[in-house]
Amino acid sequence: MKSAVETLNPTRVRLTVEVPFEELKDSLDAAYKKINQQVTVKGFRKGKIPARVIDQRFGRGAVLEEAVNDALPKFYTEAVNEAELSPLGQPDVDITELKDGETLNFTAEVDVRPALEIPDYSGIEVEVDAVEVTDEDVEKSVEQLRERFASTTPVERAAQDGDVVTIDLQAKVEGEVLEDGIANGVSYTIGSGELLDGIDDAVKGLSAGEEATFTSELKGGSAAGKEAEVTVKVTQVAARELPELDDEFAQLASEFDTLEELKADSRKRLANMKQFDQATQAQERVLEKLLELVEVPVPEKLLEDEINTRKHNLEHHQLGQMGLTLDKYLEIQGKTAEEFETETREAAVKGIKTQFVLDELVKKEQLNVNQEELTEHLMRRAASSGMSPDQFAQAVVEGGQVPLLVGEVARGKALAVVVEAATVKDTNGEIVNLDDEEEETEAAEASETSEEKTEG
Repeated sequence: MKSAVETLNPTRVRLTVEVPFEELKDSLDAAYKKINQQVTVKGFRKGKIPARVIDQRFGRGAVLEEAVNDALPKFYTEAVNEAELSPLGQPDVDITELKDGETLNFTAEVDVRPALEIPDYSGIEVEVDAVEVTDEDVEKSVEQLRERFASTTPVERAAQDGDVVTIDLQAKVEGEVLEDGIANGVSYTIGSGELLDGIDDAVKGLSAGEEATFTSELKGGSAAGKEAEVTVKVTQVAARELPELDDEFAQLASEFDTLEELKADSRKRLANMKQFDQATQAQERVLEKLLELVEVPVPEKLLEDEINTRKHNLEHHQLGQMGLTLDKYLEIQGKTAEEFETETREAAVKGIKTQFVLDELVKKEQLNVNQEELTEHLMRRAASSGMSPDQFAQAVVEGGQVPLLVGEVARGKALAVVVEAATVKDTNGEIVNLDDEEEETEAAEASETSEEKTEG
């Protein structure tokens, strides 16, 4: 077999392959054997029909077609390996010449990973938010904990801000009560903003047994995004009582003996959360700077496939679970179809470029993924998917997705290498030193922004 490669553009090549006919022998033998099992000829046992009889009865062309279909994938793979290509997706194959007993010639056009030059990235500089925990932050955190331990006492008066009311709701659209527009016994804290717009004004001033009607745009359900006439009836009003902020509260709400110890712990936890956010911010901004340094051509077909995948996942999974159509979603978001298309395309381009660049870095830095790293990543993915680690692992193995997870970890390690080489300063001008293990964890998550369907 002889093959040659022609570069059509930075992301597409044409392979020209010439195969001497003798190299088709195994595929021809397999073709005769397959046809033997599928047909019957009077006077011959099934599977024992001579080749010449098959040629006479069914035509040599049928045999050649079967043999070529069997042989093409093998010769195509050999040509790809010989040229050291990284194909993306399936090739467009064209048989240019097939002479019985002489030769098989074909071409195969396929998208390939572009050759990338990764420049020196050690000069990357980014700025991130400083980790600062104020007394106000601590007080807010403790107050939120205090809210969780509030008690309620039914009262015989009109509802007011901060009260917990028990209500029955009925929503009508165009005069018709919605099938999913009735809810009874709903507990709602006035002023929390957790239900419909306008409900606070409607229930304030109502006593148990009284009702009011107001209009509001529905946030979910079968009529999400539509204006509805909502009737709310108050069945109970209860006053909320917050516990005193003292050592007794600290002992009730935590493992600490004093309020000062509780506040100190809140400050520490808030600092950890802000450090986590800071690390994530550093990863994202370093990645953006890195992508600016590298010119990355994107295969158009791969881009279109990625755009379609993102749209499908949004419409049939995310929005489907909320009972929303794409049109309703765009209406709620205040976006036009054109804006949505532009944003989706930009996100898909960034996702593909991210994978290409980080994969190139994996090769350049000769990064490997060990079993422990893969297991830790699998545990994180399982947690975010809502599945147990065993269930997630089984789904990954059965779906043949192990290489995908390995790629995610490797790309995370590659990004961590760049972050380590970059200069990260906070808004106070201080150098930020990110923990190596935290870097790789955050980077793995940052590099998961897109799951491209690439092959090879």
